[in-house]
Amino acid sequence: PAIAPASASVVPAPASGTPPGTGEDVRVSPVARRLAQSLGVDLSRVVGTGRNGRVSKEDVENHVARLQAQGAGPRPVAGATLAPTTSGNPVTSIRMSALRSSIARRLLESKRTIPHYRLSIDVDIGRLRSRREALAASTGQKITLNDMLVRAAALALVKHPNVNSQFDGEEILQYEHADISVAVATETGLVTPIVRGADLLSIADISRATAELAQKAKAGTLVREDITGGTFTISNLGMFGVSQFDAIINPPQVAILAVGAASERVVARNGAPALTWMMTLTLSADHRVIDGAVGAAFLATLRDLLESAEEL
Repeated sequence: PAIAPASASVVPAPASGTPPGTGEDVRVSPVARRLAQSLGVDLSRVVGTGRNGRVSKEDVENHVARLQAQGAGPRPVAGATLAPTTSGNPVTSIRMSALRSSIARRLLESKRTIPHYRLSIDVDIGRLRSRREALAASTGQKITLNDMLVRAAALALVKHPNVNSQFDGEEILQYEHADISVAVATETGLVTPIVRGADLLSIADISRATAELAQKAKAGTLVREDITGGTFTISNLGMFGVSQFDAIINPPQVAILAVGAASERVVARNGAPALTWMMTLTLSADHRVIDGAVGAAFLATLRDLLESAEEL
């Protein structure tokens, strides 16, 4: 259920969608029709989630992403190696896949229309690492720092509903539970499968859910329900040794968390140098919905949860 501000009405979550019809009886927005034509999408196969089954641009993009994830959409096609250019450097032309084109379009729209601002915070994860080892030993399953980040972020989100929101251009939808999108890189592009109700799950449950979703993403078997409707996104490049980076918001969400690598650093404690494990987190937020102080308060809550590790 969505909780709207006092000045707004409560908007029910969209229905599961209208079954695909035949071309003429499908209600389609003009923007969605143009996009479908440019991508060669059969609109009669697109499930509309708008009022009375109306098909939106997002529905077309989600349809293309689902086909691509299932291996049914066009794949990147490598062209023949061209003759050397004037610089003498041979070039190969690679056609963009439908998924890659959709990603490019959405990210460009996000950068153009959303007033991003970014806040970074350093987190001492010494206790978190110890807690991870204890959980792995007690559950007998692999527990990653990212699993623990998903759990901590979910708990922080329910305490800061402004951040656990979507913005449709007219209304802010604040959600009761945290449906966290986890960015997964695949050969055909970046996908963001969703851990539903992460605030209600244990870390062991989150670990199983993220592992299953990552496997489906790489196998190309994600379905529309796996990638639609998240309230917040986590993008982790720490495994590549990236210490800090900025991420682009995935609309209609209003924030995304970029996670850097865990590394040993020298810090000051009680006036003396000490060695501990640290991690840098960067929040990209939509200033139309999240004020700077609200974003900072969310990060402070998240840091407290990660550094104490007591609720994880």
